[in-house]
Amino acid sequence: MKHQIDPKIDCVFKRLLGSEDNQNLLVHFLNAVLSSELKQPITSVHILNPYNDKEHIDDKLSIVDVKARDSQDQLYQIEIQLAYYASLPVRVIYTWADVYSQQLQSGNKYSELKPTYSIWLLDENIVKDDDKYLHRYKFRDDSGQALTGHGGIWLLELKKFHTQHINNEQERWLQFFKDGNTFNDDKELPVWMQTQEMRQAMNTLRQFSEKEKNYFAYQARQDFIRQQNTIQFEHESALQELQKVREREQQALAEKNEAVAEKEVALAEKEAADKREQQALAEKDAANQREQQALIEKEAALLELANLKALLANM
Repeated sequence: MKHQIDPKIDCVFKRLLGSEDNQNLLVHFLNAVLSSELKQPITSVHILNPYNDKEHIDDKLSIVDVKARDSQDQLYQIEIQLAYYASLPVRVIYTWADVYSQQLQSGNKYSELKPTYSIWLLDENIVKDDDKYLHRYKFRDDSGQALTGHGGIWLLELKKFHTQHINNEQERWLQFFKDGNTFNDDKELPVWMQTQEMRQAMNTLRQFSEKEKNYFAYQARQDFIRQQNTIQFEHESALQELQKVREREQQALAEKNEAVAEKEVALAEKEAADKREQQALAEKDAANQREQQALIEKEAALLELANLKALLANM
């Protein structure tokens, strides 16, 4: 190929799985990812928001996920996400709920709701505490009892995916999205890429690589994503720095409050010590006064005794 193309760039991703020409790739991908979930393989789909060459490829409002409905009216939403941010898990849940709830119009019954599957290919890990690349979230209780069989959310974390040998179609697709930007042409494709679907997928990448208009669109979208990721990174960095400043301010305030509290305790202890000292002085003064009073009374008694002796001597 003239240029290496990353299949994870959202405009390429949508052309791969969301264009009418590649409907069979979408069917193959869905069957590969949901093989253990589906009662029977998907045979055809209707793409609800097909790829459109006339979309403004650098418009941040462009719809770059893929939504489809199969012959059983089950719904599928597939999205690629290159960056992680704090609200992403909430967005994942909201997106599934939005697609699921939009099935009902005014007057429809809940019984008309069909299973909805949301599939996210993630270039950055969203689940931080394990090394499993596949996570299936469904409506179950702690014992595993299902509340309903109405689909769920599938997270596929590409950075956690590692394999020496491709064992199934799901792994083939994951390896393609993880390493597809490293392939040049059919002659250099590894053995695991030598399937009809993978060659068709590579042909889609080749269209972005060799058609000047498509490649410029790819570059524009790639640059836009870099800008958005940079803005997101700078925003989160600024928030983190602000949080650190606030934590330092809170720490300083806590230390100041602690110092004030210690000072107040010291003052209270000093006041208590002063009161005890004053009380001791008062008690000492009282003791001295009692001692002086006792001396006065003693002297008076001695004087009275002397007078009595003098009176007896004159009788």
